[in-house]
Amino acid sequence: MIERLEIFERVILALGRNPVVGLVGPRQVGKTTLARQVLPHFKETHYFDLEDPDDLLRMEHPKLLLNPLRGLVVIDEVQRAPDLFAILRVLADRKDSPARFLVLGSASPELLRQSAESLAGRIEYIELSGLDLNEVGKGALEDLWERGGYPRSFLAATLEDSAAWRLGFIRTFLERDLAQLGFGFAAPEMQRFWKMLAHYHGQLLNSSEIGRNLGYSHNTIRTYVAALEGAFMLRLLQPWHENLGKRQVKSPKVYLRDSGILHALFGLNDLDSLRAHPRLGASWEGFVVEQILSSLQPGVDSYFWSSYSGAEIDLLLIYGSRRIGIEIKYGDAPRPSRSLTIARNDLRLDQTYIVHPGQAKIEFPNNVFVLSLADLLDELP
Repeated sequence: MIERLEIFERVILALGRNPVVGLVGPRQVGKTTLARQVLPHFKETHYFDLEDPDDLLRMEHPKLLLNPLRGLVVIDEVQRAPDLFAILRVLADRKDSPARFLVLGSASPELLRQSAESLAGRIEYIELSGLDLNEVGKGALEDLWERGGYPRSFLAATLEDSAAWRLGFIRTFLERDLAQLGFGFAAPEMQRFWKMLAHYHGQLLNSSEIGRNLGYSHNTIRTYVAALEGAFMLRLLQPWHENLGKRQVKSPKVYLRDSGILHALFGLNDLDSLRAHPRLGASWEGFVVEQILSSLQPGVDSYFWSSYSGAEIDLLLIYGSRRIGIEIKYGDAPRPSRSLTIARNDLRLDQTYIVHPGQAKIEFPNNVFVLSLADLLDELP
């Protein structure tokens, strides 16, 4: 087991300042394991797993069940009891706050609308993503990229075991998890869509084009995208706009959040197959984007920027008055391109990084640096 000390400390601190903390993330990413590591830090603890029929039955009268409890109360798979959020608001507002609630969910806060409405000002959300490079170590970069960040996939004894786990995860997600999140999609249709979307990984989301290719309506594609995004399978990176006197892209870019799941949908079994695949660069870009965004502290906003004249930057990070541009390239020692130079000047970037899979670290004029992903993660706020 890999200890996730940084996210553990964030949960402990959040519980100290909020009556309710929501730990959200995809299934099988380690939320339950982390919650059980938090339990020993409280004198009184109570654990409810709403996938357990007995615990779900006990929650039929949640106020009677939860009101007498003290200490830390953990409620796992909270999306199975959406009416519970209104009760948690009442309990959170009690005098002296005799209990803290840690709720675990496999759906995003946007999907759990009841929590956003009922617990406004009372809940702090923490997202648990897959394993990241800081947790597994710099030497495991290729394994992490190849297998993805789900702990059971990354830690599998063999690559074959990892690939088999990912295929099983995809099947379970399509056949069971989506229905439990409230989506009544037919598994074959969603699988077809998911595979199609994999080929758009790292590109602009064009719902109309995807719909024409699959024979689905534009609205159906938007609904499917919302479902995958809400279940943490998909990331939509929004474009940045400025008054620059040039036409700028306004559609989001789409990424499958886990590189291992992406490779499974491509039917790729190892890195040699990936290196021969036409979407190699897109896979590397998505992996780097996810590693960066999952490592950022709250308060850092992220976008991409692109103009129709060809200038672009893969990732634009804004925190305070500072702007950092990140270009992602699969190559030994890439150099700044004309497109990158235009983006740097137009967006008035304070620093610009070019991330590549090698170890070379090169400094160019105007605060432009070529470096590895590990070095970049050390540099970022």
